[in-house]
Amino acid sequence: MRRSALMVAATGLLAGASILAPLGAYAATDDHGGAARNDGDQTAAIRESIVDGPAKNVILLIGDGMGDSEITVARNYAQGAAGEFAGIDALPLTGQYTTYALNPDGTPNYASESASTASGWSTGTKTNNGSLSVDIAGTPQSTLLELAKANGLRTGNVSTAEIQDATPGAQVAHISARGCYGPVETSVTCAEEALENGGLGSISEQLLTLRPDVVLGGGSATFTETAVGGDWAGQTLFEQATERGYQLVNDAAGLEAITAADQSAPVLGLFTEGNFPTRWVGPEATVGGGDLAPVSCTANPERLNTGLSLASLTDKAIDLLSADSEQGFFLQVEGASIDKRDHAADACGQIGETVDLDEAVQSALAFAKADGNTLVVVTADHAHTSQIVGSTPPGLSVALTTEEGQTMLVSYGTANAGESQQHTGSQVRIAGYGPGAANVLGLTDQTDLFFTSSNALALNTDLAALSAGAAVTLDQATVAPGTDFTATGSGLAADWRAAGEVGTEASGEPLGVADVIDGQAVFIGTAPSEPGEYSVTLTGAQTGVSVSATLTVTADAIPATPTPTPTPTATAPAVALPGTGPSAGAAAAVVGALASTGAQVAPVAGLAALLLAAGGVFLVIRRRRHHAAS
Repeated sequence: MRRSALMVAATGLLAGASILAPLGAYAATDDHGGAARNDGDQTAAIRESIVDGPAKNVILLIGDGMGDSEITVARNYAQGAAGEFAGIDALPLTGQYTTYALNPDGTPNYASESASTASGWSTGTKTNNGSLSVDIAGTPQSTLLELAKANGLRTGNVSTAEIQDATPGAQVAHISARGCYGPVETSVTCAEEALENGGLGSISEQLLTLRPDVVLGGGSATFTETAVGGDWAGQTLFEQATERGYQLVNDAAGLEAITAADQSAPVLGLFTEGNFPTRWVGPEATVGGGDLAPVSCTANPERLNTGLSLASLTDKAIDLLSADSEQGFFLQVEGASIDKRDHAADACGQIGETVDLDEAVQSALAFAKADGNTLVVVTADHAHTSQIVGSTPPGLSVALTTEEGQTMLVSYGTANAGESQQHTGSQVRIAGYGPGAANVLGLTDQTDLFFTSSNALALNTDLAALSAGAAVTLDQATVAPGTDFTATGSGLAADWRAAGEVGTEASGEPLGVADVIDGQAVFIGTAPSEPGEYSVTLTGAQTGVSVSATLTVTADAIPATPTPTPTPTATAPAVALPGTGPSAGAAAAVVGALASTGAQVAPVAGLAALLLAAGGVFLVIRRRRHHAAS
């Protein structure tokens, strides 16, 4: 009995190993196989990693299509089964989140895609597949980048995809179809949302209007398109960007030369016509590919200059955004082609892009650790199809030689050869470091990331309230008929553009529309020819907040030397503000939605006044430009 009891105990201790084998066989190594990752008890380390907010900065890094399987495939290949990534695997607080989308009727769509998922964390609101930062009714929802800017933070958007693609696009645009990159496609596919029809415009046009401080990625081909409607109709988006004060760069040397980026001179770096080329290349999976000789991934000869790697772009964005020690920042970084190469059953492509993202995460963590007041979150938008398998499956597969010299079979089983592999509906990993990172623990939903980020930054999500303190000042309160005057709107924190008008309760003359730069919009108008008292009104295009000042026109006015007023780096010619033309109803709904986070809009009279003042400036500018051109 005693011997039997000892054998039972041994069986339990040896976790199912044959009890007939000699005990020495189970002690072949001193490290139990070398797979353990924890170095003793982790309680104190976890407790230390939980830091209360608020945070000064948030860096959100997205591996598009980077499900748990994609991380494991890349780790096994590049670091070994018992290895770890120095960035992706280094964040101390880890959870999982669900990624489902919604159908138009509000029921769950279990297999989401990048537009609906990016909208989920960007706005905190679930939407249909294919839509960007609108709810299922098509109502625009404020994004983290918009709210960060409105709260006085600096903002950045970095991707290895076209900058109009779903993940970066969700932070800067509100549109029903993710493919409406530029004015050409928007006029056809998203016609109601096109500028010429009173809408917000294409993704690229909305990006230019939002004016993030730093935008780096691909997608230059779209910026060669010519605007169909709006202020810059007939000009390319590149020409528009130049007129609006953007610093344009297209190579590593040009980016290196940039030393500052702000609202007066934001940086738009577009380094490829489309998506970035991948870091690594190798054979795509084939039927029976797992039975072929294993291969190793090789460097892609078409890869961009290393000064344009995701890590170097992340470093540059952080350097530019953190240059002002008083302002915090929000930065989103996307490793885009993990997903794109997974669709193509290209294991080497997706692995190399995961390694690329890991290096960007290392850059973000290095900054956060030195700064001490930055939340870093690493996650994915949705899971994907690649799987590690033990034998060659009937579908597509490829055999790879890993860092350890072993063969790893990777399978793609959601589409036939030559077709696009599908996303999967699995929950995905989310990990965090810094103030507020504890909120990623456990099981959350993708939309929770919006609140984790906005709460960490203590953002006021009421856009109208953020512009409620706006005011307008005139360089001359009393002028002679036909005299030029300058109206300066200030405090328009949550507005990207403003419109102006000058007139009476009975009638008014538009002053035009201007970019709002650091909360300020400047208009140059001409006083009416008839003496009397007039209201100069400026109205924020995003919030609808209006402010007015009284302009007295009298023949007895003594000409005065105008007081110099600040002038924005870039202004725009006269244009009908959405809500004043044939599509006023739709545009008004957009304004209302973006301002619907809780604040009451200023009185209607004040709003009208703001619109009047903003408009005059642009009429003057347009006349001057066209006169010069002729």
